[in-house]
This record gives sequence, structure tokens and C-alpha cells, in this order.
Amino acid sequence: QVQLVESGGGLVQAGGSLRLSCAASGRTFSTYVMGWFRQAPGKEREFVATIKWSGGTYYTDSVKGRFTISRDNAKNTVYLQMNSLKPEDTAVYYCAAAPSGGNTYYTQVWNYAYWGQGTQVTVSS
Repeated sequence: QVQLVESGGGLVQAGGSLRLSCAASGRTFSTYVMGWFRQAPGKEREFVATIKWSGGTYYTDSVKGRFTISRDNAKNTVYLQMNSLKPEDTAVYYCAAAPSGGNTYYTQVWNYAYWGQGTQVTVSS
């Protein structure tokens, strides 16, 4: 069982930055694939970024060059650095974890077994 707790959300003006953190419980964190998703009001939850246990990363096109996912296995924490934020980035951001497997990047909701409670990010124009 893995428990995930996000933090770092808030209100920021367009062009600003935020760093989200996700603290994970469990002794096998370093072997898990970690991901960030987001859900805007009235929309489905969508993939944002993922990082393998090896450090390989993959992003949705809309955040490439602006967002960076990273992990600190010693602290059981994954981060999402968000720069050049836009109003369309406004959403609840969720951290997710999946037992590692395969060579593909996990971009689907159903790939992940564990979810955090979410943290609100609001970008004003």
C-alpha cells in the first residue's frame, strides 16, 4: 500500500511559478513509476507528466518546456516544477503511483494504482 500526499498548490498570476510536492509512504518508493495528472472543472482527469524509477521523464505536449518532474528517492518525494503558468493550467493536480513494469511511459489514469487527494492550482490572467 502506498499513500500519497500533495502540497504546494495555490493562486499565482499568469507567467508565475509553483512547485508541487508529493510525499509517498512505503519502502519501495524508488521502484514505482510516479505521475502527475490534473482535472479542471467539468473536464476529465488528464495526464501531465511521469517519471520512471530510472529517472526517465515524459510530458504532455502542452507543458513541455514549462514543467519539470523530478524525484528524490531518499525523501520518498516527487516534484512538479511549473513555470510560465497559464490560466489554462488551472486545475486540481493529483499525484499518482504505479508499480514499475515495462518500457513504456504510463500516461493513462488506469495505469496508476495509488492516488493522492489533490492540490488546487489557480492561475489568474
